[in-house]
Amino acid sequence: IKKSNEDKIFDFIIYLTAALLVIITLYPMYFIVIASISNPTDVSSGNIVLWPKGINMRGYEQLLNYKQLWVGYKNTIIYALLGTGMNLIVNISASYALSRKDLIGKKLITFYYLVPMFFGGGLIPTYLIVKNFGLLDTRWVMILPFSVITYYIIVGRTFFSNNIPDDLWEAAQIDGCGNLRFFFQIALPLSKAVLAVIALYTAVGQWNAYFNALVYIRSEELKPLQLVVRNILITNQAMAGTGDGLAAQEARRLSELMKYAVIIISTVPIMCVY
Repeated sequence: IKKSNEDKIFDFIIYLTAALLVIITLYPMYFIVIASISNPTDVSSGNIVLWPKGINMRGYEQLLNYKQLWVGYKNTIIYALLGTGMNLIVNISASYALSRKDLIGKKLITFYYLVPMFFGGGLIPTYLIVKNFGLLDTRWVMILPFSVITYYIIVGRTFFSNNIPDDLWEAAQIDGCGNLRFFFQIALPLSKAVLAVIALYTAVGQWNAYFNALVYIRSEELKPLQLVVRNILITNQAMAGTGDGLAAQEARRLSELMKYAVIIISTVPIMCVY
């Protein structure tokens, strides 16, 4: 079918808009990559636009010299894997239970989950609870206390309610299938989409988490990657802010270069997973 001029103009506007959105989205990430390997003087003066200048890897070399960086990587991977697994176990099982029409006290349990979604106890009461449970300054403080997320439960409940028909449960009952067997052998295999979405969101959240670690973790060997790179940047900025002369200027340029390198090092792995 031959397109009219109006259709061609419309298609051109759509493609142009899509191309502009892609550029607006990708260029900041591209700029960070080229800025992390460019001369910091050119970066700070705005001479870096499309191509790197004075290519060097000093920012990455400086970062890789920190042994604590690798400890943070290891901890973050552990928190992301265990936290995602615990999150799925807790939230998916709760969402499936709440999707069942024969659940006794369904409204009361739903209300119990919804209230903390809008009202929190505050930082100090939460800190005291974590401390009383003996989770303070342990790996489990990044995995157990905050694994229940009401939003994920609502998403999972909606998925189970709309995509697992009652007829399927009735047919399974005729074949002698109980609740647990139905959940593990029928409901979960049919719910790979929502499992993937919740797992991905949880993994990204665990990878980027730093506030809980800042509050509840004191040991250096337990700190996640985001907290480690934060401490590295603060230390380098403090060192760059002291002194005068060429050495101080070089330290400030290196500190600026490390900022971009930190962004790349801390985000590329989870972006690849995403």
